[in-house]
Amino acid sequence: MKENNLLSSLCYFSIFFAPFLFPIIVYFLGSESVKVHAKKSLWTHLIPYLILLGGIGISGSLGFSAWNYMGIGFVITYIIFIVIGVYFFIWNIVKGIKVLTAN
Repeated sequence: MKENNLLSSLCYFSIFFAPFLFPIIVYFLGSESVKVHAKKSLWTHLIPYLILLGGIGISGSLGFSAWNYMGIGFVITYIIFIVIGVYFFIWNIVKGIKVLTAN
């Protein structure tokens, strides 16, 4: 059981070394209890980038009709991306510690 906790916490800590690759590999090769954490950690690694891509797409498509507002949309998108990215970065560290110290 302790090996599963270590592997599960490494999925969350992979934000430091392989944010997308490591959870995908663990998801396909790990046991059922580890797959849950691999899937959660992969989504928490992906969410900020999906928000960034969506925000850039929306800002770009709406901004081409009014060039003055396109810059404001990009700035708001980057601010939201940074805030959400920092939140999920800290959340992954906390969750990794919680899973590692779980009994």
